Amino acid sequence: MKCLLLSLLLCGVAQAAPVKLIFDTDMGNDVDDLMALCMIHNLQKRGACELLAVTITKDHPQAAAFVDAVNTLYGYPDTPIGVVRNGAAKEAGKFNLLADEKNPDGSFRYPHDLKSGADAPEAGGLIKDILAKQPDGSVVIAQVGFFTNLARLMDDAEAKALIAKKVKVLSIMAGAFQTVNFDTRHLEYNVKLDVPAAQKLAKEWPTPMVWSGFEIGVAAAFPHVVIEQDLNYMPQHPLKEAYYLYNPPPHDRPTWDPTAVLYAIYPDRGYFDLSPPGNIKVDDDSATLFRPVKKGEGKHRFLIMSPEQASRVREAIVQLSVEPPSVKK
Repeated sequence: MKCLLLSLLLCGVAQAAPVKLIFDTDMGNDVDDLMALCMIHNLQKRGACELLAVTITKDHPQAAAFVDAVNTLYGYPDTPIGVVRNGAAKEAGKFNLLADEKNPDGSFRYPHDLKSGADAPEAGGLIKDILAKQPDGSVVIAQVGFFTNLARLMDDAEAKALIAKKVKVLSIMAGAFQTVNFDTRHLEYNVKLDVPAAQKLAKEWPTPMVWSGFEIGVAAAFPHVVIEQDLNYMPQHPLKEAYYLYNPPPHDRPTWDPTAVLYAIYPDRGYFDLSPPGNIKVDDDSATLFRPVKKGEGKHRFLIMSPEQASRVREAIVQLSVEPPSVKK
């Protein structure tokens, strides 16, 4: 009987439906966005998630080209990509221009079809189109960049209704909810770059939100030795190149964005604990203030991570981000 129960349990795990994921990123502003995208693709290969789209809040045309190059490398060249128009952070960043690098024969070092974000659809419209085709309550959104794309959808009544109907949870890397270097009011970058959008989203987003604060990624920093030694199975790897271009080793880069993705796909694996439900308010200086709700009616929670959990989180992120790309099964 015990063997039968175990078999049924394993069968249920194996047949669990992939998480339907939309990944909203400011690709190019930090290398942790790329870590997160590599993770997502490797999790797709395992059947843990289905990447419905990548939407971008960095307003530079090569951000989309670079994302397409990474998608192509991992065997998902047709993943839809949407871009922000008139957004923040218009500079190229330190590694997005890898998309333009060519071999001596003129071919791209990282092949891709999308040459510029100018040729991609606007992010909000793409999100609406994708949500309309999904079952109710089936989509998880991981936002790891600025709030611009999703906040703009709050001004669209049809989009807001779709989100309320189709989205299960928004997993977001933003804010700070613990003391950071003795600073009890740390002003986190993703919030600071578009404060009005952050304020709007925090106030109006209609589904549950789980925030991965600044302190979480810092506590599970990526070991630089992995970048130096474990990505040499390819002549060139975008994660290794981007890491060196962004801030060369030796330094352990915080895993801010991968933590939000890890929770989005594996919320029940014990990687994190959650705060009580409450509400998060974004102040004009970009500080994020959490207030618990007595009756448990708040839609916001933030991640909590013990030292033991941090070790597990770090290990999972490392393994999932450095696994070799291969054509999807």
